[in-house]
Amino acid sequence: MSSVHRRGISSLVVGRFARTMVARASGGSAALTRLWPGRTDRLIIAPHDLRTADATRAAEIYAGRFVFAGKIVTSHGRSIFDIEPPSDDWEAALFGFGWLRHLRAADTAITRANARSLVDDWLGNMARHRPVGRRPEVTARRVISLLSQAPLVLSDTDGKFYRRYLRGLTREIRALRHALLDVSDGVPRLQVTIALCYAALCLANQARNIRGATKRLSEELQRQILPDGGHVSRNPGALIELLIDLLPLRQTFAARNIAPPPALLNAIDRMMPMLRFFRHGDGAIALFNGMSATPSDLLATLLAYDDSHGTPMASMPHSGYQRIDAGSTLVIVDAGSPPPPNVSQDAHAGCLSFELSSGPSRIVINCGMPGTNRESWRGFARSTPAHSTVTCHDTSSCSFVERSAMKKLLQGAPIVSGPSRVENRREEVANGVLLTTSHDGYRDRFGVLHQRVIMVKHDGSRVDGEDTLEPAQGGRHRAAQADYALRFHLHPQVKASRLGDAKGVMLVLPNREVWTFEAADDKVDLEESVFLAGNDGPRRSTQIVIRQNSIEAPSVRWSFVRSNSSPQATSARRAARREPELPL
Repeated sequence: MSSVHRRGISSLVVGRFARTMVARASGGSAALTRLWPGRTDRLIIAPHDLRTADATRAAEIYAGRFVFAGKIVTSHGRSIFDIEPPSDDWEAALFGFGWLRHLRAADTAITRANARSLVDDWLGNMARHRPVGRRPEVTARRVISLLSQAPLVLSDTDGKFYRRYLRGLTREIRALRHALLDVSDGVPRLQVTIALCYAALCLANQARNIRGATKRLSEELQRQILPDGGHVSRNPGALIELLIDLLPLRQTFAARNIAPPPALLNAIDRMMPMLRFFRHGDGAIALFNGMSATPSDLLATLLAYDDSHGTPMASMPHSGYQRIDAGSTLVIVDAGSPPPPNVSQDAHAGCLSFELSSGPSRIVINCGMPGTNRESWRGFARSTPAHSTVTCHDTSSCSFVERSAMKKLLQGAPIVSGPSRVENRREEVANGVLLTTSHDGYRDRFGVLHQRVIMVKHDGSRVDGEDTLEPAQGGRHRAAQADYALRFHLHPQVKASRLGDAKGVMLVLPNREVWTFEAADDKVDLEESVFLAGNDGPRRSTQIVIRQNSIEAPSVRWSFVRSNSSPQATSARRAARREPELPL
């Protein structure tokens, strides 16, 4: 283990130990009481829930069928909270109470009674003390759900149940305040802060807590949302998770006639363009650093609040991403260093990986992260071979915490070492846009630097690239470890067939566009891959692979070229000649 690796782990352990000690020192019922001062006897507002509701699911819930995270559980007349959950994801969804919105969408006397019955069952059920249900991020989701769906649960109820509901809600809020002392950094900490801000705004007699919650929210947003609008974790999915709560929070401030904090308004204004930055032509979000399947319904809802509607920026220097738009062709590149270790539990070793799309068709992708059953795939999904970039000696460019005991202590497997210097140079040249990037993630172990050059023609008809592994100054370049693989993972809808000379691949897209991949000086292989970020779970796919030796062949030149016979190319030529376009 390298000294850098050891220092990274030591720093994480010390930080985790310090937070645990603070949380324990602040424990006890007296401390919990002090964490939520002020008496509350009523709810005064219910925030809006932007998540999509499906009224047909209310009938399933009434029948005792609970479908979460790809798993179905039928209660058969028992309390759903007493049944052994099939997975942690399913249990988190159950205890998050987001499913109440489906009952509210149906809006019948039966669904309102069903909602009250289920919440009442939970209030008196000891299963609420299960570890998954007590996770800070799950508790935060539950608090927000109970606040936003209060009109459903409390409709036509009596004073006794109303008071019982408030006592249960207050208990959850107190636990959430205590969890702030020990919650994982990044999105979970911000979710807890957002939930506490909602609570302060929605309950009566909370003027003092509104000031404190607003201050904490502002501090977290300023720390976690980067100047270009990206999240500090570098995960595009974090933007969706946070915006779906931040937008209604802004409305809740306005409904209370309280000016939203400037940090909240500024964060939303920066995050919206960043969200659009990651979108491909089919509306999906690029698969970097933990991004899973794009929740298209949530994304459409969020984009309806976007007032800018301009062309996405080309470079996001603080988040470490580059975007090249050329005609209907789009290239998005991960050109940044790994996030700080304390927010890297979901970060990937995909430095200099890129995704390529043409119009509504994605061509080159990363494997992504599955939406459910993540633990089974997490190790592979985070590795460099799961990304469209160079892998040296079958080794990832980042090192992750590997020991089980350490993972449990740190609540995940953060990155402890990786590229420390990532350089970017972007130029407008005669034929298009030239992007030159490099990273030093393999310098200490293999004595090489990875440089990737990508040139996209102005009309988007051609993408040329060159990957080079050059000896690093002071590094030890060992012949036994000089092997490397250059991978281009293809979207499952792309049909790939190797050309006769074994140096190229023909790619047929769903819209009948034809692209050709070529590497004139190298043998090209087609191998199996897996697309993890599908809405229906992992799917088999294909990857283009070029294997070489960095001593014998330190550079590989490659290109993706749109065929002149493709429908889009034909349309462009006809437009240029002002010819009428015939139906295909």
